[in-house]
Amino acid sequence: MNGPLEWYAAISGIIAAFMIAGDFGRRVTGLGFLIFVTASIAWIMAGLAAGTMPLAVQNGILLLINVYGVWQYWLSPKNKKKIAVANAAIEQMEEREDRHERAGAGDSDRSRERDGSEPRRA
Repeated sequence: MNGPLEWYAAISGIIAAFMIAGDFGRRVTGLGFLIFVTASIAWIMAGLAAGTMPLAVQNGILLLINVYGVWQYWLSPKNKKKIAVANAAIEQMEEREDRHERAGAGDSDRSRERDGSEPRRA
């Protein structure tokens, strides 16, 4: 059990775990679950080929869990609606922050004009 299939399963499992644990957003987490699905399939195949049923059974169960993760993060209609609402709220918040920053920069420029001070250099 040291061939390319096992190496793929091991490396893809590490990458998927990092993607999920890193909390890089819903799309990345969903992709991590999808990679976990492929890793589980690879481990099932490797386990069956080597006659190690505990490995195959464990990854059969993990495959079901990972398919559920893909469903939750990418395919569930309920969660798609929540994602759309959350993305709209994020966009509104970013627009407000941009307007606030532009307004704040304009205020500090006007106050420097009034008191004659030089702008600060970074």
